[in-house]
Amino acid sequence: MRTTWPERVRRPSAGRVLAVASAAPALVLAGWLLAGLPLLLLGWFRPLAAVPLGLAAAALLCRYGLRRPPGAGSGPGSRAASGAGVTTGSASGDGSGRGSEPGRAPGVEGATRWQVAGVLAVAAGSGVLNALLHSEQLVVRRDPATYAQYAVWLATRGALPIPYGEAAFGGPDAALRFDSVGFFDHGGAVVPQFMPGPPMVYAIGHWLGGLPGLLLTPPVLGALAVLVFAGTAARLAGARWAPLAALALAVCLPVLYTSRTTFSEIPSLILLFGGLSLLLDARSRLGAALAGLVFGLAVLVRIDGLRDVLPVLAYAGLLIALRRAGAPGGRLGPPLLGGLLAGAGLGFAAAFLLAEPYLDYLEASWKPLLAVCGAVLLLTLAAAALAPRLAGPLRRAARVRWLPEAAAGLAAAVMAAFAVRPWLQTVTRRAVTEEDRTTAEFIEKTQVANGLAADGTRLYYEDSLHWAAWYVGVPAVLLATLAAAVLARRLVRGRAGGWLLPLAVIGWTTVTTLYRPAITPDHPWAARRLVPVVLPGLILLAVWGLKRILRAVRERGHGPGARRGAAVLGAVLLVAPAAVTSIGTAFTPVGRGERAAVGSLCASLPRDASVLTVERVTADRFTQLVRGVCGVPAARVEVVPGTDLPSPADVTRLIGRIRAAGRTPVLLAAEAGQLAPYGTPVRAMALRTRQDERSLTEAPNGTWSLSVDVWTAVP
Repeated sequence: MRTTWPERVRRPSAGRVLAVASAAPALVLAGWLLAGLPLLLLGWFRPLAAVPLGLAAAALLCRYGLRRPPGAGSGPGSRAASGAGVTTGSASGDGSGRGSEPGRAPGVEGATRWQVAGVLAVAAGSGVLNALLHSEQLVVRRDPATYAQYAVWLATRGALPIPYGEAAFGGPDAALRFDSVGFFDHGGAVVPQFMPGPPMVYAIGHWLGGLPGLLLTPPVLGALAVLVFAGTAARLAGARWAPLAALALAVCLPVLYTSRTTFSEIPSLILLFGGLSLLLDARSRLGAALAGLVFGLAVLVRIDGLRDVLPVLAYAGLLIALRRAGAPGGRLGPPLLGGLLAGAGLGFAAAFLLAEPYLDYLEASWKPLLAVCGAVLLLTLAAAALAPRLAGPLRRAARVRWLPEAAAGLAAAVMAAFAVRPWLQTVTRRAVTEEDRTTAEFIEKTQVANGLAADGTRLYYEDSLHWAAWYVGVPAVLLATLAAAVLARRLVRGRAGGWLLPLAVIGWTTVTTLYRPAITPDHPWAARRLVPVVLPGLILLAVWGLKRILRAVRERGHGPGARRGAAVLGAVLLVAPAAVTSIGTAFTPVGRGERAAVGSLCASLPRDASVLTVERVTADRFTQLVRGVCGVPAARVEVVPGTDLPSPADVTRLIGRIRAAGRTPVLLAAEAGQLAPYGTPVRAMALRTRQDERSLTEAPNGTWSLSVDVWTAVP
């Protein structure tokens, strides 16, 4: 008898499709980073080596990481938490201690085709919209172009550091400098700022389609981030809420902003929320180890990832302690810790070997955090050793009646404190270093443009919770606060344990980020700091809080009409405020025309050119661009102190040295008059485009004009 299709191949359920689709991006990204980093350290980061190794590593991680991705809520609870003795309830349910019941959110396993289709449609729509309106930031003014130039260098040269190439300028000279904004002079070479993880990812786009391909990679990653986040929401709040969570995130202005250009926040979001999903799905030591590895590799993407994964370290220690105390499921602790340390270790190895000056630049931030991580690790080991003795006292402490209410009150009090902070504190910083003074000057200019009193010491960090409210809306912040309080109360009662690590990650990162955003406070620029955890965390909690409210409406006996009306109203309150904030900038791309302008500049340079930038701003913006994109040697001439121009004698001497080396000297500057003493100026770039608004006290609602001129001269 002939075998029919259903008999030959069992079609995967909708829930399994969502579980696999939402966890796979994190594993693929982790596999690529694992394969790419050793190649980069060896100087072999080339397509012929990186692509097959990266695909093999990604396939291997997916093979074992997605072997059994059932998702939370399909049984008595998340095995990663309930098996550890932390809970007996469903991660996606209400944490009552009962398993999935009729009418309760069944987690990702219970997803319907329409729910999965909704998630995929939102993710795809996000990717298409951001691709159509993507940025073209290539001229180095702020971080996106630095990441883009870093990625171009990796894609075309495949090795670090970046050599001076001083032979093209007649050899070393005291007036020659090879550094520029985002690219440090260190150890006789040029070292890019930032961690190498994001440029290694964006290099894929350059290999596939040159500069256009590189610039379209962020929208693809943004769509994957929405998908990954929706998967986490399905596991924790139920699949029926995943499309709403995905939509609320996708229309959020900071997510749109960081999905259109080369930032590090979107890859970080994929790893962090992908790690949460993988751990919620973990059924074996290998699954826990892979989840830990994905978490740890967040450090390879952003050095701030060390802070974001600190709760994972503590959670792994908790599982180890529970295992020592004889609780079931604690067996996942050691592999989770091992994977976390391996991933974070690779990140720090990359930082020390490939980004040492960047670490030096940030040592005041990461060294204390590393000390905190070390203390947590020591406490973890001590708690594991003393776990059998501590089990009894901890059980007695957990039975203290007022403790659950205290936990709930603490969660609400922290958010209330951030809400009233602007009336209690004005955060300032006195300029001590040269960078502080530069930042103060920038803030003063931005204040004048915003019609504010000039005060370069202001940082505006006291408004950080209000920043979040701008972008997700006050209703979402209130719902998230309610949900955090309820979940904290239930966790102390030993319920809703599937939420233990997610709530710890969201709570810890939200509090530390809001307290000290550590970023120049103009928006939408400063909003990027909220993207990896804070905004998706608030949305996730808000969705869970909305679910709880609707459940209460049903339990009070209200009819279907009232329940549907409440659901629609809640959905509108979660999506509409974010969409209204975003609409002012969502349909105006920034940096458009930069790619064509850069192409014109490169086409104007002779193939044997040695380029000297003889004006400070042009040198900051174009030295690495000319070196990397145009592919010709580039350097800047040291300017006279207190001016933006070098000594004419230095320029003339270097011109002669370049000619003696058998190459053509080409000078770059911002104005024709700056080149007139050396030759006939020719305008090589006349860029007229839009740039981000710089708003300090309200949500951005538009863009500013940007003009960039570059003149060249061949003496």
